[in-house]
Amino acid sequence: MPEFETLLCTLADQVLTLTLNRPDKLNAFNRVMMDELIRAFDHADADDGVRVVIVTGAGRAFCAGADLSQGAKTFDYAARGDRPGVGAATQGGDVDWSDESVRDGGGRVALRIFNSLKPVIAAINGPAVGIGATMLLPMDIRLASEGARFGFVFNRRGITPEACSSFFLPRIVGISRALEWTYSGRVFDAAEALAGGLVRQVLPGDQLLPAAQAIARDIVLNAAPVSIALTRQMMWRMLGASHPMEAHRVDSRAIFSRGASPDAREGVMAFLEKRPAQFTGRVSADMPPWFPWWDEPGYE
Repeated sequence: MPEFETLLCTLADQVLTLTLNRPDKLNAFNRVMMDELIRAFDHADADDGVRVVIVTGAGRAFCAGADLSQGAKTFDYAARGDRPGVGAATQGGDVDWSDESVRDGGGRVALRIFNSLKPVIAAINGPAVGIGATMLLPMDIRLASEGARFGFVFNRRGITPEACSSFFLPRIVGISRALEWTYSGRVFDAAEALAGGLVRQVLPGDQLLPAAQAIARDIVLNAAPVSIALTRQMMWRMLGASHPMEAHRVDSRAIFSRGASPDAREGVMAFLEKRPAQFTGRVSADMPPWFPWWDEPGYE
């Protein structure tokens, strides 16, 4: 794993912990953090020594949202002048809405997390506001400290929810609660996040990372990596399916191909022999030939 400016990366017992590391700025999100989070997940997927990813924050915040140090220009890409290619998108006064430079930075991170082949656990150690809240949504399991706070504050800043949150948030907490939280943009506590289904558990601060690590260890010790990678993508992508037949088609491929794998033989024999399974399949080399199925011609 390379060295990063805005992230700390620690790999132990096949669990990679990514710590947002701008504590003096409450881990505020900037373009460097965007690039580094994407690169970190790229490395995690390519490394068979990484089985689970935990994301947390340094200091007293998880992520306080976008870095607002540019003031009124913060969300104006062209005025900011720090986004390569944005001029091409606005040449002649007409915006090319399909230009790469128009894309939302938080959305790039959310999509990269969505595409992860490794499980992702959020250990939310403090305030998670704006992109700090929306980047959590494509993570699989979210734990919060008692001091965590959440805010989908975009309407209060004159912008709109980003980072694909219009897709993720209603699916996680329901449309009514998602609209209440985003309409008002108010900041709410961990108890409300728990009641709304945004987080799985609220813990004292000193128990947060140990709890996340315990979940990660259970996955590492007991489940086949290739099966996990397939399960993660099957579950997330079927959230948008229009009919259960779409799931049946993918499930059938998965059961057929995995059922003939050494991992399936090992899993059954380990159960019958009452011993821990030793799975040998690797995400980097042993994904089935039909994966990723959504890239097939004609797949919608």
